[in-house]
Amino acid sequence: MKPVIVYFFIAMVINFSGNIITDFWRHLPDWMQSNTVFYNLHSMIRFVCFSLFFIGLKQKGLTLIYKWLPLLSLLIFALNFSLIDDFFNPDRLSGNLLAGEAYILLIYCMLYYLYKLKDDEILITQEPDFWVVTGLAIYVVVNFFVFLFYVPMLNYNIQLALDIWDVHNYAYITLCLLTAKAFYDAPRYQHAV
Repeated sequence: MKPVIVYFFIAMVINFSGNIITDFWRHLPDWMQSNTVFYNLHSMIRFVCFSLFFIGLKQKGLTLIYKWLPLLSLLIFALNFSLIDDFFNPDRLSGNLLAGEAYILLIYCMLYYLYKLKDDEILITQEPDFWVVTGLAIYVVVNFFVFLFYVPMLNYNIQLALDIWDVHNYAYITLCLLTAKAFYDAPRYQHAV
């Protein structure tokens, strides 16, 4: 659970910084008036932390996939930013990065569930990692299409794009609440095992 804890502390700082820019952008220098780089940075940190979380689960038969998937993904993300997107673009966040991250994290979640379905010995809902993965799965399933179509939506209907972003926010709140449940249940689970 340590990578998840690290992620939420870093996410808090990134979200706070992005909100300050959104609220006070008129008072900041030109190079600090956009928070899109924070979305890209947040996406990369979320991907790395949750990849480490899945690697730490040490599920037999999946550890090799869990270790190679982030390396392959980071290579694809590097190609994306060297050929297609600009990481520091002040006008647009990277829909490719966000959608790619959501897709790969969804693969992690599905592999986790498939592994757990084979294990009949433990009630899955009693394990704290189940709640983290469920929150993450809801977040990435809901947001995959939001991320995929957000940048094109900005070109055609900016108000719809802004309204759709509320869906992202609700999914993020769900991720936070289910992760909080995991931390709340963790001591009880450790005593039961």
